[in-house]
Amino acid sequence: MLKPGSTIGILGGGQLGRMIALSAAQLGLKTHILCPDQDSPAFQVAGGHICAAYDDEAALAELARVSDVVTYEFENVPLATAQFLERHVPVRPGAKALAITQDRLLEKTFVRGLGIETAPFAAVDDFAGLEAAVATIGLPAVLKTRRFGYDGKGQVTIRPGDDLDAAWHAIGAQSAILEGFVTFAREVSVIAARCMDDAFAAYDVTENVHRDHILHTSTVPAAVSRQASDHAHAIACKIAGALSYVGVFAVELFISSVASGERVIVNEIAPRVHNSGHWTQDGAVTSQFEQHVRAIAGWPLGDPARLGAVQMINLIGADAHDWAKILAEPGAHLHLYGKDEARAGRKMGHVNRLRLDGRVSPTSTC
Repeated sequence: MLKPGSTIGILGGGQLGRMIALSAAQLGLKTHILCPDQDSPAFQVAGGHICAAYDDEAALAELARVSDVVTYEFENVPLATAQFLERHVPVRPGAKALAITQDRLLEKTFVRGLGIETAPFAAVDDFAGLEAAVATIGLPAVLKTRRFGYDGKGQVTIRPGDDLDAAWHAIGAQSAILEGFVTFAREVSVIAARCMDDAFAAYDVTENVHRDHILHTSTVPAAVSRQASDHAHAIACKIAGALSYVGVFAVELFISSVASGERVIVNEIAPRVHNSGHWTQDGAVTSQFEQHVRAIAGWPLGDPARLGAVQMINLIGADAHDWAKILAEPGAHLHLYGKDEARAGRKMGHVNRLRLDGRVSPTSTC
């Protein structure tokens, strides 16, 4: 268990690292960021930082030296980086979670192996493999690179009549996974945390809407049944246990309407704090960022109870120029990320709109 005054090393200097650092500071903990981008938003709020590549072993050794525990803000940290650090300092979540979740094929296979439903999928190692996968899965389907994809990057939709060769080259003719389409009523996520002592806490299921493959809004409570919510929480708990996970993570899910009720289908796992959990900063007793700090520090988990009805809206590009208007709006809580340039498609901040209606505890636990 870390003591106040200890240092958390963070791999990655984006907005997630920034918000982890801010929450750590509130708890009397220091942070030290390693990121190759000299303009990293997290550098602005951390006690120290190292501007270096993730495979720079001298820099990693220095991060390990100054840190009591190391975490990461995104899942595309090289696995070798986490493995190197684990030889010198505790890394939470561990390299096992990183290895599985940064490879879409390994992730889907892992989830399916737990008896949890996913979209139909098939491995694609070459063009012949793509043709075989299409014959098995059918169309429409989504061809995704196995690694290094987020916010719609590294994937292409293939519909009947589309040129398979063009789709194959659109993702760089690299190892991939073909996923069948899932007809769904809504997209949701579960943000949850697990500690080293197996303690588990999950936030209310969040309903998400995307625009141009980027999260637009996250709303709680989600318009799902109690049964679907309980099932989603049970899925998150099962995944966390199987990964021996420590920290906050997200499970993205599809809710599909069927005659018997609602099917809950796993889309993907994010081994980190998550955009769809930003509502917790103002709408829950304990934010996801504080919860992550608590978990990796070995501290008791905080209360995930919801304070009211909340909608989080991402501020993309020029949306952030409305900051003064948002600040004047009752019930709106503005969070800006300290980025200099408001480029199209760039996440600049978010706003949480909160309607207080009393403390509401999540409907289920592990």
